[in-house]
This record gives sequence, structure tokens and C-alpha cells, in this order.
Amino acid sequence: MARGIKVAIVDDEKDMRQSIGQWLALSGFDTSTYASAEEALKEIGADFPGVVITDIRMPGMDGMAFLKRLMGLDSTLPVIIITGHGDVPMAVEAMRLGAYDFLEKPFNPDRMTELTKRAAQTRRLTLDNRTLRRELSDGTVLMKKLIGTSAAMERLREDILDLGQADGHALIEGETGTGKTMVAHALHAVGPRAGRKFVVVSCAAYGEEELAARLFGPVRAENALPLVEEARGGTLCLEDIEALPPALQARLLSFINAQGAPAETRIIAVSNLQEQGKTCEDMLRPDLYYRLAAMKITLPPLRTRGEDILTLFTRLSEQFAEEYGCDAPEVSAQEAAQLLQAPWPGNVRQLINVAERAVLQNRRGSGSIASLLMSDADQALPVMTTEGKPLKEYVEAFERMLIDNTMRRHKGSIVNVMEELSLPRRTLNEKMAKYGLSRSEYL
Repeated sequence: MARGIKVAIVDDEKDMRQSIGQWLALSGFDTSTYASAEEALKEIGADFPGVVITDIRMPGMDGMAFLKRLMGLDSTLPVIIITGHGDVPMAVEAMRLGAYDFLEKPFNPDRMTELTKRAAQTRRLTLDNRTLRRELSDGTVLMKKLIGTSAAMERLREDILDLGQADGHALIEGETGTGKTMVAHALHAVGPRAGRKFVVVSCAAYGEEELAARLFGPVRAENALPLVEEARGGTLCLEDIEALPPALQARLLSFINAQGAPAETRIIAVSNLQEQGKTCEDMLRPDLYYRLAAMKITLPPLRTRGEDILTLFTRLSEQFAEEYGCDAPEVSAQEAAQLLQAPWPGNVRQLINVAERAVLQNRRGSGSIASLLMSDADQALPVMTTEGKPLKEYVEAFERMLIDNTMRRHKGSIVNVMEELSLPRRTLNEKMAKYGLSRSEYL
């Protein structure tokens, strides 16, 4: 079942609404009951985090009128209609108006539970996608997702803010899994085009003829625009720009030149060639490359980001632990060193996979982080890198992670942290200042 999903039960018959509420509560849902549609509408809005179950025949506002009001608020809200014998034509009309499904009395409670579960899963997906769209249009939220205190990440955030405001065409390079598309979203969201269209297409996903049609037209789908038109006034993000065929490179260059300055549509190109020992410059015609690379961002590989690896692993494992309803794994000093020394060919995407599997292992009470690194399907290199680092760096990274995790667990309680780590207040204060940790972040 989708956690955090509510179920609003609307029925003028007290016994019916209470019995439905009790049954679904036993199935793990967070239920609320209402004696009328008018009463329910006081609490149900466009982002209601759940499912509505309503009788079709009620005094005052009936189920059909209620459904129309709900669809007006949020057309994606799952509404399950309860009908009496002979009301099937009304139920069919309700489905046409946007109802998720209907139950005919007398109904099987188990079927109601399964139907509600499916509706809840649909609602969770809708809300997650809605949240994602909002985040991708909010530069502040996106910048917070670029976690890390390493010099490379500080410089990356500064570059995004600077180049985002500059608003010219841009090129983003980096190894696979470093977050290039997210950085492209951030460049759009922190600049003057925030709130306008952000259109993404992979140049490697289509053959030359289909890609040409998608980018420049004609488009066969009814009411569909070529992507250069759809993105007009906003940003067109071209992933895998190195795969753009030569003929289309020429057309893209002509499109860029025809816009003049400032450009009506910003082009952000994303290149994924670094790990292959090539550069985007090798694959693009020079005049197009230099138009795009006038503003260039190169994302740092994870293996060069030092203690950011532990910070990211901690945040990710906490998120997965909350999702799976279990405790996050505790990282030992040896495991911290292994995380820091791993080459991470899949970068942050690989670390996300390892963090999720570590949480699942911890839930079962078996396995280790080292075994995950060794068995990772993306791991094409030995676990240990050949780039040695001073022992002091490993010790400091682990110490910072330990203090950070303990402060989070105790919600900033200095007394509890001092007791758990056996540290005097002055020493804890000094170490927190050294590692840039502030108590206010944990309250």
C-alpha cells in the first residue's frame, strides 16, 4: 500500500460510512468519514493526498454533483462511487465524468480494499510526479539537491547560479550518473526563463529521420509541435548531444544563428563522453561546439568528491529507510573507508543503488556495504582505487559523518550527542566548527 495515503468516506448513512472506515482502517489506511459532500469539501482540496469513496445517492449534494466538484478541483483525484442496485447507468455516467471506479451494493469488502489500494497507488504516483514537476521548476529546491561541501560542489553551485543568470547557450559535460540533466534543470530554474517551458530530448534515442522530425518538424501526431517550437521562449535540453548526426548539427547551428542575440530559445546541450576518453569537441562540428561551449560546466566524478560520498550515502539511506519503514544502516569506520575508496564508475546513480540495497540488507539483518560494492553490476573496476589519500582525510570524513548522523538522530540535542559520543562540550563545538556543522540545521 502507498504510505501516507488518506481515504475520505462520504455517506449519509452512519452505519455504512463507519463500517467502511473501520474496514479500511484495519487494512492500514488513514480514514476520515463525512456525513455529507458539503462537509467533505471543506477539507478536500486540489492536492488532497488520497482517495475519495462516496455514495451516489445522498440528500443535498448527491454523489454525481460531488464528483463534478471534485473533478473541477483536481481531475486526477481518484473517486470511487458506491451505487445501489439499479444505479449502474449512473455509475457509467460517473466513470465518463472521471470517477476512478464504482462498487455496487452489496459489495465484497475485500474487493473494496483492493480497489482502494490500486487507487491509492495511482494517487501516490500522481502526487510524486506533481511534486517532481514543482521541484524541477524551483531553483532553490534544485540547488538543495546538489548535496556536498567539497570544493568541486561549491564551485558547481556557483557556476550554476552564474551561468543560469547569463542565459546563453550552454554545454554540460560529465561521466554517466553525475547528475547532468538535473544541473540542466537547475540552470533553467535559476535564470530568467524559470516558469517557462523546459523541453528535453535525447539525441541518441531516435534514428536520424525521426529525430529530425521531432526537433524541426513536421510532426505526425495531431496538435504536436516540433520541439524547437514547443520550447520557444524557454529552454531546449539536448541530451547525448554527441549522438546528433552531422546533418542535424548543421540544422541546429542554423536555428541558433537565426535567433540572434539574445536567443529566444536557450539550448542546453548535455554530453556523456568523458568516461570513454573522448570529448564533445571531438564529436561536434567546431562552429556548433564553440557556440554551445561558450558556457560550459563539467561535473565532478563522485570519486573525487571526498567526504561528500559519506554525506550522500547517509542522506540517501535515511530516505530509503523512511520509504521502507525500517532503520538506516550504521556505517563503521571500515565501511566508511571502503565507500571513500571505491572508484564509483556509475557515480551518484550507482551510490543511490548501493544505498537502497544497504537499507534492504539492514532490514533483513544481513550483508555488508563491502559485499554490495563487490557485487554491484555497475562496478567494472576493483573496489579500491589506485589514488591513495592521507589517513587523516579518511579519519576526518568518518568523524564528520558520525557527528552529523548523531546530531540528526538526536535532533540537535547537544547533551545527548555529547553523551553518546563521549565528547566534552568544548571538543564537540570545536569539531562542529571544523566540519561546518551548525546545531540549527538539526532542530
